[in-house]
This record gives sequence, C-alpha cells and structure tokens, in this order.
Amino acid sequence: TKQLKLVNPSQYRFEHLVTQMKWRLQEGRGEAVYQIGVEDNGLLVGLSEEEMRASLKTLRRMAEKVGADITVLREREVDYDSDVPRKITEVLVRKVPDNQQFLDLRVAVLGNVDSGKSTLLGVLTQGELDNGRGRARLNLFRHLHEIQSGRTSSISFEILGFNSKGEVVNYSDSRTAEEICESSSKMITFIDLAGHHKYLKTTIFGLTSYCPDFAMLVVSANTGIAGTTREHLGLAMALKVPFFIVISKVDLCSKATVERTVKQLERILKQPGCNKLPLLVNSDDDAVTAAQQFAQSPNITPIFTLSSVSGENLDLLKVFLNILPPLTNSKEQEELMQQLTEFQVDEIYTVPEVGTVVGGTLSSGICREGENLVVGPTDDGKFLRLKVCSIQRNRSACRVLRAGQAATLALGPFDRSLLRKGMVMVSPEMNPTICSVFEAEIVLLFHATTFRKGFQVTVHVGNVRQTAIVEKIHGKDKLRTGEKAVVRFRFIKHPEYLKIGAKLLFREGVTKGIGHVTDL
Repeated sequence: TKQLKLVNPSQYRFEHLVTQMKWRLQEGRGEAVYQIGVEDNGLLVGLSEEEMRASLKTLRRMAEKVGADITVLREREVDYDSDVPRKITEVLVRKVPDNQQFLDLRVAVLGNVDSGKSTLLGVLTQGELDNGRGRARLNLFRHLHEIQSGRTSSISFEILGFNSKGEVVNYSDSRTAEEICESSSKMITFIDLAGHHKYLKTTIFGLTSYCPDFAMLVVSANTGIAGTTREHLGLAMALKVPFFIVISKVDLCSKATVERTVKQLERILKQPGCNKLPLLVNSDDDAVTAAQQFAQSPNITPIFTLSSVSGENLDLLKVFLNILPPLTNSKEQEELMQQLTEFQVDEIYTVPEVGTVVGGTLSSGICREGENLVVGPTDDGKFLRLKVCSIQRNRSACRVLRAGQAATLALGPFDRSLLRKGMVMVSPEMNPTICSVFEAEIVLLFHATTFRKGFQVTVHVGNVRQTAIVEKIHGKDKLRTGEKAVVRFRFIKHPEYLKIGAKLLFREGVTKGIGHVTDL
C-alpha cells in the first residue's frame, strides 16, 4: 500500500484509513506492507524527518485500532535537490486473524542428501549453529489433524516461528513446540522430503497434498549442479509454487567456486524451459526486495549463498522468510473459484441513498453484480433471498469478485436488522447446512483445569464466533493438555453455518485448542 503522508488525519480520514488497513490485512491473509513517502503512482517523494515521525505515529494508532503489530523493514533516503533529507519508510503490518493461532506458511524443501538441507533446517529451527552433532526432529503437533495415520516416514516437519516484531522464535531458549506456537504470530513449516532419491517421484505427490505455498531448493556450493539438482528444479516447477534457492556450505569453498555455482544456476534458470529471473541476495535490502517481488511475480527466483557452520548470510534468509507474504497459492485459488459462491459477512452498515451495505471476503466462487444469493442463518435457522446491487473494491466499482478478495456489497433495501456478523451469503443451489450441534477432532493446547463435559468455550470457525458448550468427549471423561479427541459442541445462542473439514480454534481464559469440524 502506498501512502504519501499520514500526518494528523481528521477523525473521518482516520476511520477510513483504519477500514482500508482492515481490508488490506484480510486480503493479505494477515499481512500488508505500507510504503510511506511514496505517491500512488509510485513516485518516490520522501518525507522530512518530522512528517515521517508523525506518519509512523498515525500508522501505529491505526494498527492498534485493528489489533495489529508494526515492524519497520527499511528506510531509504531519496536524493532530491532539497536541503532537508527526505526519507521513505517501508513498514510491515501483521495481524493474526481471530480464528487462527498464527499465520501459517508452508515451504517444501528439496535438495540432495548431501546438500546440507537437514543441517540448514536444524540451524534455522534450533537456533544454534551446527556443531556437527545433528539434532532431534520434531513432528508437529499442530498438523495432527492434517497428517492422517498413513503418513510416510519420509516426510518430516520442522517449524520456525516469528513473533510480531519479526524476531525469530525457535528452540534456542529450549522452548517446546507448543511454546513456539504460542509466542509466534507467523509460523513457517518446512516440509522436508527426506528419503532416498529413488523414491523422489512418489514423495513429491505426497507433498502436493500438504499444499505448500513455496519451495526451497538447497544446493551445495562445493558439488554445484549435480544431476539430481536439475530434477529437483523440475519438481519445484511441477509443484507450481514459487521457489527460491539456497546455496549452502559456502564455508567449504573459495569465492570463485561459489560464484561458479551461482553462474551455473543462473544459466539454467534463464533457459526457455524455466524462464526464471534469478535475483542474488547480498544484503538486507535485497532480502526485503526479494520477498516482495517474489510474491508479486512468480518468475523471480531469489538465490541465497550461506553457511550453516559460520552463520554467514543466514540472517538474510531469516529476513526474507519473515516478510514472505502468506499468499493464496494459485492452485488453491483456482479450485476455490470453481466452487459455489460463498461470501463471509464481517461488517454491516447503512449508507445514505445506497441502503444496506455488507463488507467481508468472498471465500469461494465468483460473485457478480446483480446476482441473487441467500443470506443466513437467522436466529431460527432460515436463509433469506437477496440481490447484490453493486460491488465495491478499494473504493471503486467492480463487476466481478473472485475468491479470496475482500469487498463491500450493496444490498439495496434489504433490512439491516436481519443481518449479523458471522452470517454467510451463498448461492441458492448450495443448500446451505446449518447446525446447532457439531463434532470436531481437536487437540488441547493449553489448559489450566480439566476439560470435560459442560465446559464453555468461545469457538472461532472462519468468521463465525460464538460460545459453545462441550456436550460429550468421545471415549474419555476429560482431556488434558496435548491430548487429542473428538468432542461434541453445542452453540448456546443460535445455529451457525459450518462446513465439514473447516478449521476451528477455541479458547476460554488460558484454555486453548485447535482442530477441525468432523460432523454436523
């Protein structure tokens, strides 16, 4: 988001800026980068020290209002012929959505057995440089509900957390996996394809079922491009996700050898089959640029050269991972667009001469102006017909809304009092399922007292948020921290629209758990 100045805005402008930040965060899945001192058309104007201070103060106020955190990524001076130095600042705004414990990014890791990828993952996630002793692997409890029992032993998971200030949260302070999850606002899960080369083809398809957002290809500087490296490149392409390359073990060879490996890679990447634009990362500034460019245009391939032993350039990779945006990957997006229309209602207002307006996100399908949808469930569990009169996105009219986009829809004379947050607008043929009682497979993360029948919790599923009561725990009387079970919940106020498989998070005081809906 480009913002020239945010100096002492009027109350009305401030409210507008806050709403805009809300939408940006929603579309960015919890993250947005603000460039301050840049005009809408991209002209780098820059602000004086004073204006910049005031603008950052306003940005902090905005973030506080939406419950987000702010980190300054970088400042640059703009050389215009002025006596006063003028600056541009880039700021990362991050907010974890209510129904999530943290932002979740998945990176598939590819590389030869001797490329040093296990060591690299160890250093990132354990937080201490490699001493050659190897380390313990941890299978992640938070993927328990995704990794069915048929999990192959050849895939392992490693986690790296970042807190809201962009600092690394890992095992270095002898934290447990639960603690890392608790104090991170962004979590990167590395899905490591361990296992032998000859099983590669089978594992790669196992990998797609984990829906990675990005892939990391690890190449050893001293062996350069081995035969299998080309294959891994092909696999990264086949996964249809943007990938970046890490050249490891630079401590073992001369600068010339490292440069030769980089040149080899660049040549391969530029070949017609690949059509990628290599971007060598040498500084923090490069790392910030790489993360942003990479997300916007998938043909860019950042290349890092680092050592897991000396720690050289390891920070650049961390900066990059912290800023990598949690995008919807294109495969998911295409699948979502083919489903029936479903719009989640987050805000409701009345606008003079327009009537009732709802704001929110289109979670699946496509929504067109003039479309007839049904909205619900009402307190008695019904769905009501309505018509979308017009659609606005970023304050301008828009004819078609696609899955994943946030927008406001004007509903004309529809009675506002019938609507509430957490409702959905869906296409009539969806025959929406509503329920007061549902079952979910859950993992209890934290709990002070025992979790048993009759316990009340606030349940978040998508944009639904309501108190529910525990009616039954299958096969057990009570649950303790870290235990997994299927639990039956009943909403205490009104029925809600839920889907099987939807992720849920519940909390009550210090009690907290995650899981997914298994039965309505």
